[in-house]
Amino acid sequence: QLQLVESGGGLVQPGGSLRLSCTASGLTLDDYHVGWFRQAPGKERDGEGVICIGKRGRNIDYGDSVKGRFTISRDHAKNSVTLEMNSLQPEDTGVYFCALDRGFQFFCSRMMSRYSDWGQGTQVIVSS
Repeated sequence: QLQLVESGGGLVQPGGSLRLSCTASGLTLDDYHVGWFRQAPGKERDGEGVICIGKRGRNIDYGDSVKGRFTISRDHAKNSVTLEMNSLQPEDTGVYFCALDRGFQFFCSRMMSRYSDWGQGTQVIVSS
């Protein structure tokens, strides 16, 4: 049975960094596209993810707001995907969800409609 579990959220000051992990059980995460999505306080989950990584590292797609600040990578030994967030700003605040795209497109996409399996999220608060 598939399970996606996010971890690593917390409270950080503006300009700080956090590392989020998405760990899977029940399948090999490297065989699927993985995206990270944000839900800001009081708002619906963004229809476009902040970033995604293609299966077997085929591609990485960055949202405009995170280019140069966020990176994503796979840890095959841990069957996980890591989101490294740097230069965090208050507008980055929200619950971050990782999600799985089981489709057959060659590259990952940040469009929410592509994703079928979701973790429960981890809270990120950027505040002084």
